[in-house]
Amino acid sequence: MTDANLPLEQIAAEQPFKHRSHWWDVWAQFRTHKGALLGLFFLVFITLFVLIGPSLWGVDATALDIRNKDVRPIYTILWDSSAKVSWARPLGTDQLGRDNMAALMQGGRISMAVGWTAMLLSVILGTLVGVLAGYFRRLDGVLMRFTDLVLALPLLPLLLVMMLLFRDTLRAAFGPEQGIFILIVVAIGVTSWMQTARIVRGDVLALKEREFVLAARSIGTPSRRMITRHVLPNVLSPIMVSATLGLANAIITESALSFLGLGFPSDFPTWGKILFDSVDRMAAFPERVLWPGLAISLTVLSVNYIGDGLRDALDPRIRGT
Repeated sequence: MTDANLPLEQIAAEQPFKHRSHWWDVWAQFRTHKGALLGLFFLVFITLFVLIGPSLWGVDATALDIRNKDVRPIYTILWDSSAKVSWARPLGTDQLGRDNMAALMQGGRISMAVGWTAMLLSVILGTLVGVLAGYFRRLDGVLMRFTDLVLALPLLPLLLVMMLLFRDTLRAAFGPEQGIFILIVVAIGVTSWMQTARIVRGDVLALKEREFVLAARSIGTPSRRMITRHVLPNVLSPIMVSATLGLANAIITESALSFLGLGFPSDFPTWGKILFDSVDRMAAFPERVLWPGLAISLTVLSVNYIGDGLRDALDPRIRGT
């Protein structure tokens, strides 16, 4: 007797059940998004480049070598045979003899640290405000009007005012590098949580009317346990998507502040600071602007693609489940 003639109960009993977790289904859908896979590969690559690269390269990004200043990248000999190049400095040096590749690695480490930390701060604030506004009706009006007020403020002027007001105080308290790091992270985090709050609030409003939430409430489950056990796990999808977009926004904002000269000191490189230092001699040495600009653009583009892939993978309607 063929399988087509067997009863359904017998077929189900003979075939072993293969359990697939929710996250396996998410990964299976994520793999179908080619742009997201490419973005994930580049994000892993750039992260390893800035974390492990300085140890492997072994060149101090702040070391001055005046005798080898203005060395061009080695590929410039393809169109300019008279260019001053050095195989020991494949990306060249700046006007003070500092190695461009070492600066790119060190600057990427700082820019990524600022981006991840500011993103975590903004996601925590946005999730807290969104959950409280969506779950407690008496707090909804106050928190959402405050969110609208912050959204109405011009972002860049607000960041500039915060940098000018608190820069000297924090530098005196924590040092020039740590103080500026804390200031930039807090400034970006407290001005970029509003979108996450509005998205989380909308999901919580729909979620608290679901049957399992009403059943848990009917047996007397306290609000704190209701939020931590039933609400938060079911709003992780929009939170994760907002986190990826927040990371890209934090990297761009930090680069813009450093490019305007309000970021880290000149001997503490970031991608935006490298751009700022290279603008004056951009016509003679365009590669000094090219590499940090590409690093910022490709990192932000990869994070945006990852966000698109996560949005599709975390939507059960798209996964077909």
